[in-house]
Amino acid sequence: MVVALLTAAGNGSRMHQDIPKQFLHINDRPIILYTMEAFEKNPQIDAIMVVTLDTWKDFVWTYSRQYEITKLRWVVSGGATGQESIENGLRALAEECGPDSIVMVHDGNRPLVSYDIIADSLSVFKKYGSAVAAIPCVEAVFKSADGRTSDISIPREQLFRTQTPHTYTLEKLLWAHDEAKKRGIKNTAASCTLMQELGETVYLSKGSEKNFKLTTLEDMDILRAFLHGSQGS
Repeated sequence: MVVALLTAAGNGSRMHQDIPKQFLHINDRPIILYTMEAFEKNPQIDAIMVVTLDTWKDFVWTYSRQYEITKLRWVVSGGATGQESIENGLRALAEECGPDSIVMVHDGNRPLVSYDIIADSLSVFKKYGSAVAAIPCVEAVFKSADGRTSDISIPREQLFRTQTPHTYTLEKLLWAHDEAKKRGIKNTAASCTLMQELGETVYLSKGSEKNFKLTTLEDMDILRAFLHGSQGS
């Protein structure tokens, strides 16, 4: 079984909105719906889980019924941190899914994840046992201790910006969270960062500039532009 575990438990503080960013509306539809639809339409995905805020769980079920998200099987309460939210979802999956189930952990506020990104993630996973979506860094990068000056540049050819999905077996992800507790590792919002801290090799799969994470109000304008462009094409 291939499960898309969508994290949508953030409170959106950087947006300075009363509504969490994943539930803000674009073209009269909540952002989380666009993300769910991307996995709903992909034939390689068997089921969807959404990990979200307690007060928004009923809304997720309502959206799924209204827009026929038939693959949604679980809506789980998030935790105090991204790491806790992912673990909550994994523990719930473990009650019904086998350890060899494939889990694609994806940010609920990355609504433009494409068919190709999902397909390549699964392809890399099948070859190496894990996959993390990433894109090469194209800008010149400098390191600065004070945020104002720098005399150290980092070769951009060696740098990649990670995105989601992060694809692992359920067993591997549960192992990572168990190890995190043993070692006192807390608040790693990204599964790839947790794996790296545990000494695991990170295998990169295809990402895209369009697969960006909605963080600020400016990002909302970018999403509107992309959606307008796709509708007009």
